[in-house]
Amino acid sequence: MALESLTNRLSIAMKNISGKGKLSEKNMDEMLREVRMSLLEADVNYKVVKDFIDKVKEKAMGVEVMQALDPSQMVVKIVRDELVELLGGNEAGLDFATDGITTIMMVGLQGTGKTTASAKIANILQKKKERKVLLVACDIIRPAAIEQLQVLAKQIGAEVFTKGIEVSALQTAKEAMIHAAANGYDTVLFDTAGRLHIDEVLMNELKDIKDAIQPNEILLTVDAMTGQDIVNVASSFHELLNVTGLVLNKLDGDSRGGGILSVRAITQVPVKFTGLGEKIEDLDIFYPDRMAERILGMGDIMTLIEQAQDKMDVEAAERSSKRMLDGNFTLEDMLVQLQQVKKMGSISKMMKHLPGMGEMAGKINDSEADQSMKRSEAIILSMTIAEREDPSILRASRKNRIASGSGTKVSDINKLVNQFEKTKQMMKQMSKMQKGGGMMGMPNMGGTPQRAPSKFVSKLKKRR
Repeated sequence: MALESLTNRLSIAMKNISGKGKLSEKNMDEMLREVRMSLLEADVNYKVVKDFIDKVKEKAMGVEVMQALDPSQMVVKIVRDELVELLGGNEAGLDFATDGITTIMMVGLQGTGKTTASAKIANILQKKKERKVLLVACDIIRPAAIEQLQVLAKQIGAEVFTKGIEVSALQTAKEAMIHAAANGYDTVLFDTAGRLHIDEVLMNELKDIKDAIQPNEILLTVDAMTGQDIVNVASSFHELLNVTGLVLNKLDGDSRGGGILSVRAITQVPVKFTGLGEKIEDLDIFYPDRMAERILGMGDIMTLIEQAQDKMDVEAAERSSKRMLDGNFTLEDMLVQLQQVKKMGSISKMMKHLPGMGEMAGKINDSEADQSMKRSEAIILSMTIAEREDPSILRASRKNRIASGSGTKVSDINKLVNQFEKTKQMMKQMSKMQKGGGMMGMPNMGGTPQRAPSKFVSKLKKRR
């Protein structure tokens, strides 16, 4: 992800200060020097960095440390809290109309992912906010923009209102509002045209649409790969349109990403969504505290849980986990676990959400892990029900049949069965020790056994 280099450097700086029994101006200056260099190299605005360092030093050197707390821990907390403030403080939710239709206007330069972001936001509003969303194709400049929006809308079951490229964007917007009111829509999201640069024609068109629909939100899409230029683009759009929020795309890229930390402080426009990939579900609501903790290498458990809620088959996972804890774990249960993990996406992406696992995540080969899971799934699917329930009946003839059916080798089958037996034995031991409490074993995907809280899945169900 963008800012990964910053995360690694800040983690080292925090570890260095954490080892100090006492704070002094000298070791504070050493730590802050490292933080300052890390931020500047990440392309964070110089003035923003200076203000940030000054605030951290003032609070760290002036605070009365609680007796029960290591002073170095207080410094880490201060850095974390100041980072949260720099990113906006609290979640900046969407401003929904108290009565009537909520209108959201998407703006941005061409190539920043505006059309895709429109569909992604509509998806979130439908699933998490239970809104009835109408998408409006007001981009009549870019070839195939209307078709792209229609394809994306079909994936999420949303309607696209369009009058084609012969009707002006302004007229399309006006007629869309009439259509929305007549058909019971409570949210209308307008995908407007962009340009390769900010120009008078673009801004006049956007101003006309703004005057006509009186949007509750004007969301500007920006590209994390553009670095400091995020600030310039956001400032220009905000000055002319009074932007209410930012959608930060391509956060999964390899840019330095410092614009993320600069834009809120300079423009006072909050980041409301972050895009982490091309898939329709690859958009997250932006939480400053979670992002700050991820940047500091503290993980992001809450986002991981929310993603699990959205993607996992909770009922199937709960049944499987209960059987595991009761000591009745079979290869059928392992198959369920494999399928749930596959739904969550890449192993490395999941590990980046776990505290202290970011560095290890970078060493994982997602392609190899994915192949390993596919191979294990194919082997189990090639077994009979009896073989899945009791792999001890597997003899040479059965293994040869399974290997042929799954396109694998007998050695792959032996490896999977051995892995299964180890996991089953571990679950039996833990079940005896904790009687359903404590830890739940997760299938090993080619590395060390993964573990998660034993009541993880049931907690997800309660949160729904």
